[in-house]
Amino acid sequence: MSIRENIYKVVDRIKPQHILVSVFDKDGLEALISGIRDVNPFVRFYSTGGTGKKIVDLLGSSASENYTPVEEFTGAPEMEGGLVKTLHPKIHAGLLAERGNPSHEEYLQKTLSTLGGSPGVYFDVFVGNLYPFTSVIAQKGTTPETARVNIDIGGPAMTMASAKNWHSVAVLTSPGQYNGFIESLRNNNGTIGLEQRFALACQAMKSIGEYRSAIGSYFEKIDFEKDIKPFLTIQ
Repeated sequence: MSIRENIYKVVDRIKPQHILVSVFDKDGLEALISGIRDVNPFVRFYSTGGTGKKIVDLLGSSASENYTPVEEFTGAPEMEGGLVKTLHPKIHAGLLAERGNPSHEEYLQKTLSTLGGSPGVYFDVFVGNLYPFTSVIAQKGTTPETARVNIDIGGPAMTMASAKNWHSVAVLTSPGQYNGFIESLRNNNGTIGLEQRFALACQAMKSIGEYRSAIGSYFEKIDFEKDIKPFLTIQ
């Protein structure tokens, strides 16, 4: 394992071309999708499941030109229960790759072409919010098993990958950010600035920290014999 700092030039302003979307809360999505398309009619959105269906509905007749299902992009269908669909090298390489790094460019263009039949892309924006774990556990009668299955795995992974790589990716984690983001795009010739990407990354990292802390705090109070075993069929 080797960890190194980015040695390549960091691009200040990025035009959103490839947008990865994975949201539980779909509020504001219509304004976000239309706003981004207004500044770049050739933008392409990538998503799965219910979010993908929502985006296709919003795009209407232009869906084929502006939308790619993640399953088609990766060449890997989701596992039953909606699992592992975004936990794929084509997704995370697109979020973590350094622009201007020849090795990363080769990985995206050549190595990933063997997966799904098409090259990878640099994702410019990740839009994501998570399963509402805290809302679920606040409901009367919620069992630890219900809480367990409402732990989001892919969402936090993509959020942290995007936030870590704010050199290259803008990460939106709340519908409350959408209007300001679109306004900034319109005021800056359809581009996202480095300082803005950093500010968004800070908010994203804080939100993931709070989310994971809430999960840990909930489960550390659980009594295995009393709260878990009665709800499971154990061989």
